[in-house]
Formats: sequence, structure tokens, C-alpha cells
Amino acid sequence: MFFDTVKDLAEIASKTNTAVFVMPDNVDVEIKNALLLRPEGKATITIEQVREILAQITTRQLDDVYVVVRPANALGDAAANALLKSLEEPGDKVHFVLITSEVSQILPTILSRAAVYFMRSKTDMTMEIVANEKDKALARKLLVAKGKDLVDVAEEINKKKDGVRAYALEILRIAIEMLYKSYLLNGKEALLKKIPKFLRAYEAISKNGHVRLQIVSNLC
Repeated sequence: MFFDTVKDLAEIASKTNTAVFVMPDNVDVEIKNALLLRPEGKATITIEQVREILAQITTRQLDDVYVVVRPANALGDAAANALLKSLEEPGDKVHFVLITSEVSQILPTILSRAAVYFMRSKTDMTMEIVANEKDKALARKLLVAKGKDLVDVAEEINKKKDGVRAYALEILRIAIEMLYKSYLLNGKEALLKKIPKFLRAYEAISKNGHVRLQIVSNLC
């Protein structure tokens, strides 16, 4: 999904519980009644910062409140995980606005709970995916595999001798990034429809689901 100007962002946010907006870091955003969550003297947003913000929105809100996380890719793993339940059930009049220039750096567990919008004229999706060629080739195979081929690719991933779960998550992450970038470049709705399946597989495996089974069951 796309938006054209910064003015569109506030209107879209008011109609969603959780939204990720992909846009350059140097574009200013102004939203009324915003609580800003950003790195403070560190490279990452900490779990303590998240808890402090969440404590401010636990009571019933009379007016719309926007929790703006920028850059959203600065969320550490612990901080991101602390946000998950609130992203699922933000409460009345609470809106989470996650802004990033690099959607692939946001945990898929967060993306699965959000609507993702790209700034049409400002988003550069031509940058090379950061991964080795072998992993990218395997991710491409996973994107197009069906039936027995899907089982074979899942088995190939599952044969990783060390850290099979982490390896599977990395291949899925690369595949998700490929889907987003391909959709932005080609605009094919079929690519967008694939993303939720890959997000579900990623989340299931991250929660200790059986690697091969979750890949096949979610992507078939």
C-alpha cells in the first residue's frame, strides 16, 4: 500500500491501530498528541523506554493518542517483543505509528501485526539485499516453490547442521524483503498476498515451531 505525502500519514494513522510507514529518515513528520519513542543516547530503543511509553497509555484515552516510533528499526529485540501485545490490542484511541527507511530491518513478528505503507515518490527499493548469494538463491527458491519442490526446499533448510532455526529465520527474512521490494518495483498484487504466509511461518518458527513443518504448512 502507498501514500503520497506526509500529510497523508496522519490521516492513515488515525484509521489504523498499527501502521508501518516506509519513508526517508530526513522527511519531517508532525502528528498531534504524539508520544515519541526514539533512541536516546544509544543506537537502539530500549525495553525501558518502551515500558515507560506503555505506562502512559494504560488508562482510557479521551482523545486519539499516537505512539510514534522512529526509526522503528532501532527497536532492540527485547523492546520489540515488549511492544507486541500492545500492537495487537492497542486500546481505544491508541494508534502505533512506526516509521522507518528500511522495512527489512523490522522484525517480521511486528510486521505481521501492522499495515505497511510506502511513500510512493520517496521510497528507494533498488538497494541490494544484504545477504550472501547462497542464502539469496535459497530464498528465491522458497518464493516460487510449490508441492514437492516446497518440501525439498524446506528439507534443504532443515539440513543446516548448526543453528537451523536461526538459519530458517534468516532465509525467511530475506524472502520477505524480496517480496516487499519486488512488489514496490512491479506492483503485482500476487506478491503482496504472499507476504502474510511468510510472516506466519517466521513467527511460528521464532516461537520454536518445527522448522520444516511450519515452512511447508504455511507456504503451501
